[in-house]
Amino acid sequence: MHPNNLQAQQQFHIRQRIRMMVNQYEVHAVAPDGSEAGLLAFAQQKRLAFKEQVTIYTDDSKQQPLLGFKARQRLDIGATYDVTDHAGNPIGLFRKDFAQSLLRSTWHVEQAGLPQVTGQERSMPVALLRRFVDSLSWLPYHFDFVAGGQPVFSVIKKWGLRDRYVVEIQHPQVDRRLVIAMAIGLDALQGR
Repeated sequence: MHPNNLQAQQQFHIRQRIRMMVNQYEVHAVAPDGSEAGLLAFAQQKRLAFKEQVTIYTDDSKQQPLLGFKARQRLDIGATYDVTDHAGNPIGLFRKDFAQSLLRSTWHVEQAGLPQVTGQERSMPVALLRRFVDSLSWLPYHFDFVAGGQPVFSVIKKWGLRDRYVVEIQHPQVDRRLVIAMAIGLDALQGR
C-alpha cells in the first residue's frame, strides 16, 4: 500500500497469530461499514528472542519492509525504541515510563513536529488485575494516547482467546507507521 493511502486510514485492526516459535501480527484496514479490509502490514517476532528489533512488512510474503522498531539498548527497563521507515530513516520513537508503569502501563510517543504524546491504560482496576493476578493477564485493555489534552489515537484490546486490537486515530498528522509500531509494541513488549 502506498504510504499516502496508509496515512489516510482512521482505523486499523491488528490480529495476533500464535505460531510455534513466533508471534505474528496482521494489520488490516477497516472498511467504511466497519468490516475488515485488506492487509496493510505484517510483523513476525521470535517468541524467545530479545525483543529489540521488529520489522514490519507490507504483507506476509515478508518481501518488502514497511517500517521497523529497535531498542536503543538491551535490557533497559525504560527502553526507548526508535521507529524507522523501510530505508532506515527516523519516523519517531516510543518509550516506556517505567516508574508510572509499575501500576498502570504508560508510554511516551514522539514524532517531529508534534507535541509529546502520552499513552496510558484507561482503567486502573483492570491494570492492577492484569498485573497482579496471573490468570487475568488476558483481560482486555484500552490505551488512550493524548497530547496536550487532545486525543491522538487509542488501542483497544478486544475480548477473545487470540489477541485482537482495534486502533483508532484521531490526529491527522500522527504518522500511521508510528501508530502501528506502538500498537504492536504494546503487545510484543508489554511483558504481561
